[in-house]
Amino acid sequence: MTEIIDLILALSQDIKDLKARIELLRQSRAEVLKDTWIDNQDVLQTLHISKRTLQTLRTNGTLPYSKVKGKFYYRVADIEQLLQDNYYNHNFKQDGNK
Repeated sequence: MTEIIDLILALSQDIKDLKARIELLRQSRAEVLKDTWIDNQDVLQTLHISKRTLQTLRTNGTLPYSKVKGKFYYRVADIEQLLQDNYYNHNFKQDGNK
């Protein structure tokens, strides 16, 4: 009986270790993606916006970009920053208090 309990405890610890490793991999992958560049089509699909809206974001300087041979590229980190800067939670006032 104690062998079964020991086995269950060992399995439980292994599961905890695996969960910790998965979380580390997920976090490191998110950090890598922040330095990734994506093109117009990916931005349009991600933000669910039109080509014209994306052009406006470029023109007014809201979304930084790079242009290589007529093709536009955007950093994922810049898109995340744009979303974060425009985040609105209607449950809180501007000062952060309810």
